[in-house]
Amino acid sequence: MAFRVEIDCINKNDRFNPYEAITHVGGPNPTSAKNPRWKLPMRKAAEGSRDGKWDFFVRQGNHTVEVHHAVSQHGNLYLRTEADHDTPDNLLSLPECP
Repeated sequence: MAFRVEIDCINKNDRFNPYEAITHVGGPNPTSAKNPRWKLPMRKAAEGSRDGKWDFFVRQGNHTVEVHHAVSQHGNLYLRTEADHDTPDNLLSLPECP
């Protein structure tokens, strides 16, 4: 069973390709007082999503948006949010991770 995990921050590089722009994702870790935050490279997070290890989501206003793994036309594994009409790119709009 996948762990339900919130993504609330990202790290980006300066590439213009949206499939390669996000290098890391991160979020709160409610199960650990010792390590209150987590952070993973994009590829590892996408692999965990694909393999059923993690079930990611982001919060946008008063609702949550599901995050799924996808494969770009160049074969890169990455995360993307479900299409929603409020925020066109939920992940890229998140703040930078510490």
